[in-house]
Amino acid sequence: MTTMIKNKINSWFFEYSTPRILVVKSRHIGVMHRLYQIIVILYILWYVILRRGHQDTDTVLSSVTTKVKGIALTNTTELGEQIWDVADYIIPPQEDGSFFLMTNMIITPNQTQSKCAEYPTLKSICTSDMNCTKGLTYAKGNGVQTGRCVHYSDSVKTCEVLGWCPVEKKAEPPNPALLADAENFTIFIKNNIRFTKFNFNKRNILPNMSSSYLANCVFHRKMDPNCPIFRIKDICDETQEDFQTMAVHGGVMAVHIQWDCDLDKGLCAPQYSFRRLNKKDPESSETPVHNLRFAKYYKNSDGKDTRTLIKGYGIRFDVLVYGEVDYFCDWRAQCLMKSYKEKKFKYLDEHELISN
Repeated sequence: MTTMIKNKINSWFFEYSTPRILVVKSRHIGVMHRLYQIIVILYILWYVILRRGHQDTDTVLSSVTTKVKGIALTNTTELGEQIWDVADYIIPPQEDGSFFLMTNMIITPNQTQSKCAEYPTLKSICTSDMNCTKGLTYAKGNGVQTGRCVHYSDSVKTCEVLGWCPVEKKAEPPNPALLADAENFTIFIKNNIRFTKFNFNKRNILPNMSSSYLANCVFHRKMDPNCPIFRIKDICDETQEDFQTMAVHGGVMAVHIQWDCDLDKGLCAPQYSFRRLNKKDPESSETPVHNLRFAKYYKNSDGKDTRTLIKGYGIRFDVLVYGEVDYFCDWRAQCLMKSYKEKKFKYLDEHELISN
């Protein structure tokens, strides 16, 4: 033990180390040296710069959840004064990366399973029972024909049907839209992504976003472009669409979330953009429409099943996520540089130098 300590002390005090450069005068080695340098330079210019071969890529895997907030007040003949919250105007309550925001409606209240006159169409208008076929149904009808021709109004007779009565009337939706206040509703979009190849996960709620920030922020293209909470009217404005016009007949909007990540530089943040998907065809006079029907069921005072049928017009929002990641991982360049280093450098101790 004592001898080992003495040797270390002597080595520290009495030995001196300095780097040496070994210059080898050899045409063969010199040519090989320059050839390796040229190969490396050409490789960098061609593969790394032109082909971006130094970066591997992966496409994004994504999941999206949305949460809408807002209150609206309507006052209609059918329903009277009514408050609408998220449980009323988001139909259905949850979809995968999409949701339907109801902005307008046609209401048919107090329907029961009974017999009544069909709505007047070319297929339902009649003058006698001979024009009606018992058991007949058709796609746009409201029930099964009973075989009788009855009065729909004082001047019009139609085939009687067994179905939910009274039948829905064919009419244009209210203008302005009943839920005009929906322009001030907000959407909170939560997006989680993963690049599997690099085991990299990220979400659009960035690390610097506190709960107090999320409680107050609203997306703004210039002032707050990273906030994941969006006002409905602002989305429409971004697409140069008027919300109040679209709210009457409905429409389809896309929220694009673009993830272009460079893991070498530590850059990975979402970019938001918006687009209307069902724009009006300039060569057609037809107005784009988006609607669906749903019903609210209950029992009346007689215990009979009753429903309120709602033909809801609204805006469908589809959240579409795209992304690609770049990351430096070219093992071929690393292997070439390692081989070059092994060829170029040789480390010698003092005994080898003396013997040479």
